[in-house]
Amino acid sequence: MPVSINLLSDAWWHLLAVAVAIVAGSAVAHRLIWPIVWRMASRSVITEAVARRCKRAASWGVPIVAIQIALQGMPQDEPGLAFVEHLNGVMVILMLTWLAVSAVQGVAEGVIQLHPAEVSDNLTARRIQTQTRVLARIASGAVLVAGLAFVLMTFPRARQLGTSVLASAGVVGLVAGIAAKSVFSNLLAGLHIALAQPIRLDDVLIVEGEWGRVEEITATYVVLRIWDERRLIIPLSWFMEHPFQNWTRTSAQILGTVMLWLDFSLPVEAIRQEAMRLCRASSHWDGRVCVVQVTDTSDRAMQVRILVSSSGSGPNFDLRCELREALIAFVQREHPQALPRLRAGLEEPGPTKRSHALEPEAPQIAITPRPSPAA
Repeated sequence: MPVSINLLSDAWWHLLAVAVAIVAGSAVAHRLIWPIVWRMASRSVITEAVARRCKRAASWGVPIVAIQIALQGMPQDEPGLAFVEHLNGVMVILMLTWLAVSAVQGVAEGVIQLHPAEVSDNLTARRIQTQTRVLARIASGAVLVAGLAFVLMTFPRARQLGTSVLASAGVVGLVAGIAAKSVFSNLLAGLHIALAQPIRLDDVLIVEGEWGRVEEITATYVVLRIWDERRLIIPLSWFMEHPFQNWTRTSAQILGTVMLWLDFSLPVEAIRQEAMRLCRASSHWDGRVCVVQVTDTSDRAMQVRILVSSSGSGPNFDLRCELREALIAFVQREHPQALPRLRAGLEEPGPTKRSHALEPEAPQIAITPRPSPAA
């Protein structure tokens, strides 16, 4: 076979020897130069992350690029050279795509490390992390699509196929646009979320009546971690079309209420002092707000609202539970007569019931009603 004979020619043996030398030299150079590169890159968190991500791609890409350069020294009329150059060129494009994606991921990783979310006031960190993750995914996707396009452009038949497809771009574009409407709407919604940021990572949301935290934002959907460890998967376009509650939009601080129904005989000042004492003793109170007010009354009891503040929704929930339990115990212990009651006086059965002026009046029956839903 002609190709087999040509592969044994001096030019091919020379190229094989050069390729082996290039691979061996690249491996040695990588071992010698990498410590220097790592020491220089470790001065910055971002460059260190980029170097770590690009290490493997660079170790494979450098010898392939060097072999592509060595192929230019081969005689152009050498049989089989065009096939080898094309194959190595495709590998060069793939390696450069891998290197670019690794660099994007390294920059995103470095930015996230510079803005950790494990702090008390992590609003800025969550905003930057959300932008970084979404934009990094979009950039990585764009690089992969561009790399695939460059690979296809190296094949003449693929270019002819692309020309024939463009000739019917009107019909194909219409069909593709209708079929990919949800995909493009999610991509546009992802860009909107990355730039305008109606939601961020670790935000507390109320979606469809469910309370949870944003655990992950991908290019097409959002993962909401519900308080009972369930996961609610929501398409990105949903947030552009429906209203939702964001409890940490501008700050993680939040106010919460404790509602109690108590009898009119209770001194409100006693509840106010006890609530302040409990807030000061709790680690969940941030020291901003602790207000006790009578917000409503009925013919049976009064509604007492305790408004308290915390650094986040989780601590506020725990604080409200602590106050609710402690204040009920306080009323039972110090003012048991102030629990909600329904008093009804019994009528006398007849005129001869009371024969003496000092005879005791008819007893009163204290009935504890069903608790109000607001309690």
